[in-house]
Amino acid sequence: MKKFIDEFKAFIAKGNVVDMAVAVIIGGAFGKIVTSLVNDVIMPLISIIVGGLNVTDWKWVIKEAVYAADGTLQTAETALFYGNFIQTIIDFLIIALCIFVMLKLILGIQSKFKKAEEVVEEAIEEQTETEIDILKEIRDALKEKTNA
Repeated sequence: MKKFIDEFKAFIAKGNVVDMAVAVIIGGAFGKIVTSLVNDVIMPLISIIVGGLNVTDWKWVIKEAVYAADGTLQTAETALFYGNFIQTIIDFLIIALCIFVMLKLILGIQSKFKKAEEVVEEAIEEQTETEIDILKEIRDALKEKTNA
């Protein structure tokens, strides 16, 4: 049992596990922000465009509800609630768009750093070549002096 606990501690202490845990927590918070954006901003605008209907209430009634003469429900309606599905698709598309934009930004920054590294490496190579040329000139000058 002690070996199992030690292995578990080693697993938890790894940086990847901690990074993954942080990513899950941030992802959950990000999901809440996107859900709020969709539910509180985008869907009301869509509802206004389609005539004031709440999108989550959109449904296709397959079988109407049956009520007794006194108004009590005898059989509930059977319906496909496709409005929730549409809202979930919009959630997904917005999350995918945000991830795409963030990745584009990150890759753009990485590419700028890579280009800067290449410029620095080229400058170092040029400087090294210049230093080598100068050393060769000094060597040749010394040879000429010793030969003269």
